[in-house]
Amino acid sequence: MGLNAFLTNAGDTFWAPSFWLPSNLTWSDLNREGISYPNVYHIGYSVCFSLVIVLIRIFIEKYIFMPIGIAKGLRVTKFNIEQNPILEKAHLSTGRSRNSLSHSKIQGLAKQLDWSERQVERWMRQRKQNDKPPALVKLTECGWRATYYLFAFIYGLVVLYNKPFFWDINKAWEGYPHQSTPWELNLYYGFQLSCYWSMLFSQFVDVKRKDFMEMFIHHIATIFLISLSWMCNMVRTGSLILICHDCADIFLESAKIFKYLHWQKLCDICFGIFFLVWVATRLTILPFYLTENILISCHQHFPTFPAFNVLKGLIIVLLVLHTVWTYFILKILYRAMLSGKTEKDSRSSSSENSSDENSDGAPLANEH
Repeated sequence: MGLNAFLTNAGDTFWAPSFWLPSNLTWSDLNREGISYPNVYHIGYSVCFSLVIVLIRIFIEKYIFMPIGIAKGLRVTKFNIEQNPILEKAHLSTGRSRNSLSHSKIQGLAKQLDWSERQVERWMRQRKQNDKPPALVKLTECGWRATYYLFAFIYGLVVLYNKPFFWDINKAWEGYPHQSTPWELNLYYGFQLSCYWSMLFSQFVDVKRKDFMEMFIHHIATIFLISLSWMCNMVRTGSLILICHDCADIFLESAKIFKYLHWQKLCDICFGIFFLVWVATRLTILPFYLTENILISCHQHFPTFPAFNVLKGLIIVLLVLHTVWTYFILKILYRAMLSGKTEKDSRSSSSENSSDENSDGAPLANEH
């Protein structure tokens, strides 16, 4: 079998209508005159456009939020410490643990280097401090995310507000799959997909959080969810899920910004609003309205099919992640009730944070 024949067979297998479409439909049926179906090639364009998103992010962080942080006294500072292989090995042996070296270990290192115990302790303390991500860097990251979520939510409202399915999700399925997708809805969907690609790429260079793997799974699931729903012409329902996600994150990222700027009252207010919006959207509207409709009620309009079942599985993954993050949020609230102010979230602390990081302005939760 030649290469061309192999690629043709592989393409036919991948794009089998029995997987992608409801029963008794073929791709030729999706050629009705006057209907603008989603273009699968636009998914590839979104990956390219994600590079533009990265450039926009760099501009916003460098020229908007970094000057704000510097004006408030935040700096990227590093201790200039002596390179010492023995102490470096001892430092690395502590790993991600918050525990310091034992006194006996410090005594041994002091004798081995002919240093005083105080010199060893100072070197270890400064070395650990150098590993912590500066508050200024974390501020700029939160500033970019707050900007993105605010823009995405407002743009989503502009696009969806006058759409009948925004107010009644059952209208999102009328006539499926023969539904025309307006250009502004396609643009909104493509913009969201590009941003999630950029967040997936940048996660490896951003401040590393304790929920790195959860966020990685979230981004992967969301990218697959957007892409598959685009291929299956389920852009209407997908757009409702996206806008439901964005609104809470505006207040979360704002709370973290105020935390870094040491504006505690504004931080507490934003976090309180965030919690209320989170409960309303992620714990009420998403599972009991949108997800219920997608899993059950929509099938009065069409029978299920394999690609749609995959989408259902991805939505369930997101719901599980929301449950996990709700647990962390409740931990913050519990600590807030004990201390009288919002504490830093154990989810969003960097892997090297220690108990004395509060002087930086520790972050709150790092939920998307």
